[in-house]
Amino acid sequence: MPSSPADPLPAPAARDALSALADPILADRVASARLPTKHGEFVSHVYRSRLDGVEHVALTLGELDSQDGVLVRLHSECLTGDIFGSLRCDCGEQLELALQRIQREGRGVLLYLRGQEGRGIGITHKIRAYALQDEGLDTVQANEALGLPVDARSYEAAAFILRDLGLRSVRLMSNNPRKLAALEAAGLPVLRREAHEIAANAENSRYLATKRQKLGHLLELRRRGGD
Repeated sequence: MPSSPADPLPAPAARDALSALADPILADRVASARLPTKHGEFVSHVYRSRLDGVEHVALTLGELDSQDGVLVRLHSECLTGDIFGSLRCDCGEQLELALQRIQREGRGVLLYLRGQEGRGIGITHKIRAYALQDEGLDTVQANEALGLPVDARSYEAAAFILRDLGLRSVRLMSNNPRKLAALEAAGLPVLRREAHEIAANAENSRYLATKRQKLGHLLELRRRGGD
């Protein structure tokens, strides 16, 4: 998949970027083991965040210590997409694609960020938001109708974990400028944004259009054949 140069960060994303905290140790590595998958063999590392106690999982491949430009995916937990194969989002397919791309590269990190379901609102509120979307609201309007933040995620622990794995800079597989801004603000340079778009289907086309129009995601909104 072709990569694109690092896109300029829009002013709102830069202003909202999360700064690194003063405490240099934001997460503890608590377990590591080999993890063979259908996409090849990785090493899995579990980190427990000191910020909130949430456990995140980093799947790594190849030499990472003191490396620049490592291919990285920050993947927010999505039970409905990653486990059940929901067509309402693009998450499950993005997860699969990221693992494939890391294997092809021969080096990289997929950081699975737990506790970020529904952009941080949790599974119960996410399903309630789905019900509101079925009544005509878009994903942003549904969160607002529930009195919830549009995006409650933070990435301080993620940046710390990547640095703890030895990365000095990354190439980030993402369509979300806020993730790039957050890593940069936390002191981890992003050398390039790697476009990571999944073709839209009939169920998620409005969801993806809303992410582009209201959340600033860098999407072309390609439709897959037959939809």
